[in-house]
Amino acid sequence: MAGITIRRSVTTLAASVALMAGSAVGASAAQGPADPDVAAVRAALQRVVDAGAPGAFAVIRDHGGPERSRTVTLGKANLDGTAMNAGWRFRVGSNSKMFTSVLVMRLAEQGRIDLDKPLREYLPAGTLPESWSITGRQVMEHRAGVYDHTNDLLEQSGEETTAAFEKRIRNNVYEPRDLVAMSVKHGLQYTPGTAYSYSNTDFVLMGLAAEHLTGRPYAELLREQIFEPLKLRQTTFTVPQKTIAGPHVTGYLTNDDRTKPLLDSTEQTASWVWSAGGVVSSARDMDRFMTALLAGDSGGLVSDESLRQMTSVLPTPTAKISYGLGIREIALSCGKVLGHGGIVQGYQTQTFSTRDGKRTVVLFANASNNGTVTSGLMNTLEPAFCGKAPAKTPAKVTPAPRSSLTGNGNADRDADRWIPTVEDTRI
Repeated sequence: MAGITIRRSVTTLAASVALMAGSAVGASAAQGPADPDVAAVRAALQRVVDAGAPGAFAVIRDHGGPERSRTVTLGKANLDGTAMNAGWRFRVGSNSKMFTSVLVMRLAEQGRIDLDKPLREYLPAGTLPESWSITGRQVMEHRAGVYDHTNDLLEQSGEETTAAFEKRIRNNVYEPRDLVAMSVKHGLQYTPGTAYSYSNTDFVLMGLAAEHLTGRPYAELLREQIFEPLKLRQTTFTVPQKTIAGPHVTGYLTNDDRTKPLLDSTEQTASWVWSAGGVVSSARDMDRFMTALLAGDSGGLVSDESLRQMTSVLPTPTAKISYGLGIREIALSCGKVLGHGGIVQGYQTQTFSTRDGKRTVVLFANASNNGTVTSGLMNTLEPAFCGKAPAKTPAKVTPAPRSSLTGNGNADRDADRWIPTVEDTRI
């Protein structure tokens, strides 16, 4: 990819995306995506609110047929009573990994990093043990065996408790190399390349590599290479600054003791996840970023070849979920979508797009530490992308157990239309 600047305005990008039949991501079906099932989207978001989130929204942008674009909002942006606003800013959590991946792939295009050589060669001396031969590609695929340092910071592995948040997350400022050191002391968890295990440390390592190779702070790289060229005016990386500037949604961490009120977790340093989860953005900007990313050469972020590598996914232990280089693929009933999800205390986001970039869906809820909210939000992807479920012959079915992720009583019959919660439920 020649140069590192955006070569055409994003305002003209939608037209080029619609004509990308020969691009690296390939052509979509002759017709565009089905009309979103707005009633089902609203019902899914209502389940999210009923589960304990103050509010939720879905922003559906159809670049192939703008008349099919929809915005659905429910509930409150804060407990003071302000209505949810889909135009406001929020913490995107692990959606940040896609931004980090873009920076790394641009360095690969310039020949400054080889993703198939030991990553330690591209990091400050002593960051990783000399015996660790893990490659950048293995790290970006979460197949390097790197222990997730966030397990040491949270009260229990896999849980984002309110106690741990106040003790180690909200006000603490961690240096990225110290986060890596927490991980390294546990050693590699398995032979690199032989398994998949989601680790936030993986993308702290890639952020450190980007800084080391360029001599520039991670925040500056994001601003100069992504935020400013794409005119992402609502997107920032200000770690460890605790506040969110401008109009923003308030985030709430569900209390460990469910009899206690939600905890306002909006203000936090986010340094504990740094380049793995510290970006603040908006639905508008996330749509613009995804559209440019999936356009490959035409979008100006990464080349077609880089995009091909990023979207060459491998299976994970979670059904219907695959992972590439900082990008997740989810199999819906109408096809596969690409993007990422993110959970960081008080905020949950799912950002996905069709492979051709014709439709982008951004889903959001302002509560975390609540698995029912998480599963409900993910299950909004299906009606947003695939529209109405095809009519089926009525059949007597056994009611689904209360723990069903489908939110209905026909889990077996409709299993192909719902997806399980991904394994990285915290970030």
